[in-house]
Amino acid sequence: MSRASGSLPQGEEKRKAVQAMFDTIAPRYDLVNRVMTFRMDVGWRRRTVGDLGLAPGSLVVDLASGTGDLCHDLARAGLRPIAVDLSLGMLQHATHGFPRVQGDGLALPFSTGAVDGVVCGFALRNFVALAPALAELARVIRPGGRIALLDVSVPANPLLRAGHGAYFGRVVPLIGGLLSDGAAYRYLPKSVAYLPAPAELLVMVRAAGFTTVERAQLSTGITQLICATREHDRPAVP
Repeated sequence: MSRASGSLPQGEEKRKAVQAMFDTIAPRYDLVNRVMTFRMDVGWRRRTVGDLGLAPGSLVVDLASGTGDLCHDLARAGLRPIAVDLSLGMLQHATHGFPRVQGDGLALPFSTGAVDGVVCGFALRNFVALAPALAELARVIRPGGRIALLDVSVPANPLLRAGHGAYFGRVVPLIGGLLSDGAAYRYLPKSVAYLPAPAELLVMVRAAGFTTVERAQLSTGITQLICATREHDRPAVP
């Protein structure tokens, strides 16, 4: 069960709010990411593609692709990326020529077992419902295929946790307001409340039809990377 606050939008209201927000911040999205993470996001994405562990030529969906940073890293690794995002504004500001599809993570426009893997960067908390989204990943990925899901986290160390909370809750909205849209970057820190606790999230990934589920904390725990393999002998959750 999510820890989302009642003050945050839910259901269709959330879907519409997320779509509109990312349409708004698309023009300067990459710039804000680089500034507010001190370019650590570049290393996080490269780690995501490396830990995906798929052979060159594999077809990989970049879900909630934004402007396509992960697509570039996938292509550099010899993989074939397809960008999927709910936000048309993000897709229109993509900095690549890879295939792009506007789509919802709860109803991906691919047939069962059609792709070799899925990566997703900082978007788990933006889906209307996380368990159905994970089940949808299991549906479209072939048995033996892989997922690599990158998202925010909270450091275990109390001092680091306090510092990160202050930076994420106060400085990030300030940066976002100066460079892009203040309301959007005030919402993003709050949206972490949508994420389940780590142990619960791993249980959800396994329940969706994945095995060898692993979670790594990056950069002193401010980011988490969850990787898993699509099971061979169990159908996806409908």
